[in-house]
Amino acid sequence: MTSDDSRRVSTVLGLLFGLAAMGSASAAIVLSDVAAEFDVSVGQAAWVISLYALLLAVTTAVHGRVSDLVGVRTPLLVGVAMMAGGAVAAALAPTYPLLLAARLLQGAGAAAVPVLGVAALSARYDGAVRDLALGRLAGWSAVVASLGPLAGGLVEHAFGWRAVLALPALGLLVVPLLWRALGTTGSGADLDVPGAVLVGLTAAGLVLLVQSPSTGGVVALVGAVLLVLGAPVTARRVRRRPDGFLPLVVVSDPAVVRSAVAAAAVPAAWFGLLIAVPAVLVADGWEPWQVGALLIPSAVVAAVVPRVTGPLLSRIGPSRSLAVSATSASAALLVTALGVALRPGALGVAVIAASVLLVTFAFLLGQPALSAAVGQAVPADVRGVALGVATLVFLTGGSVGSAVVGGIGDVIGMGVALLVLAVLPLLGLLTLRPLLRRAPSPAPASTSAPTP
Repeated sequence: MTSDDSRRVSTVLGLLFGLAAMGSASAAIVLSDVAAEFDVSVGQAAWVISLYALLLAVTTAVHGRVSDLVGVRTPLLVGVAMMAGGAVAAALAPTYPLLLAARLLQGAGAAAVPVLGVAALSARYDGAVRDLALGRLAGWSAVVASLGPLAGGLVEHAFGWRAVLALPALGLLVVPLLWRALGTTGSGADLDVPGAVLVGLTAAGLVLLVQSPSTGGVVALVGAVLLVLGAPVTARRVRRRPDGFLPLVVVSDPAVVRSAVAAAAVPAAWFGLLIAVPAVLVADGWEPWQVGALLIPSAVVAAVVPRVTGPLLSRIGPSRSLAVSATSASAALLVTALGVALRPGALGVAVIAASVLLVTFAFLLGQPALSAAVGQAVPADVRGVALGVATLVFLTGGSVGSAVVGGIGDVIGMGVALLVLAVLPLLGLLTLRPLLRRAPSPAPASTSAPTP
């Protein structure tokens, strides 16, 4: 493969990834409209984001495992079709429960995009080319996601909030551009369905528990039960089925586990700000399209930063890159909390805009750094599921971030909720410390890998 091929493939995958991310970015801009339409609070409407992010997280490892079995092409097509179908169903939903169900379907399908995009690049390239390709994928996905609020605001202004929820269906137009670059061979191993269900229920318990302040004690009880019972049962399943949904060789690898936990704070900040920034500005009288326009500079940053993050990742290694990313994510949340306190004046708005730029940088460095750390740590035959497990933890962080802001923002105030969320990246740094003591592992000098 040539570097020109890696540029094209990673760019198109980034566009598809961005459309999947737009499922949250554009939807966040119309939460107040959703709340008004179905007579719920904005905190309750945030379930539209949290449930999407939850299924996005939980089913990543499923898609990753399936790709190990049959290759990338078929599961990616199925996933994008589910994403598009869920987006259209959400746009047409007549009731709030049906809207949430459609968002669950959309998230389950969209989960195929990040893990299979990373798996495709990790299998197709290596060395510096791979690092640049992963950075480019994250960059273009962040560009599209950053433009999501503006696109959502403009579409809402012209066609109403329902049309905004249908935007990710555009992903169907992108898949044909990738067809020949996607692998079609796998190992033929079995898919551990009970293990997948256990992981999904345990992750759901965590998110339900975190967001329960906006919905009441029943949700908190259900979440606590799922989490308390699911965690030990899942651990027992891994010991009894070491080649199952969560392969023991993956979940027992310190580099995979520590990197994924540390990286999870980055999407927590990203998804948290997706809810917090539109919520506080719309409450101050801003129109959705104006909020989207404020976030345009983050799209510019997203287009430029991968030129820095790719070489930085190659130079200092994945672990130190994750440390920089987590620190930036925590700083972004602290800066946003300051902006919330200073608003509605121009200074507060400027501070909030600056915080979005900072969290964009954190995401653009953290996502490829996690992919590189996992890709280097595990054998090729479980790379897909390893990336899926890591992405599961990564995006569960996003679901927790939106749940924290949506769940307790209405109760204790948005600024305080952001301060609480800012602690997570610091905890991630503690998890990462053993890896930081090791010397960084620069990417090898080779330029490509054989096509699978």
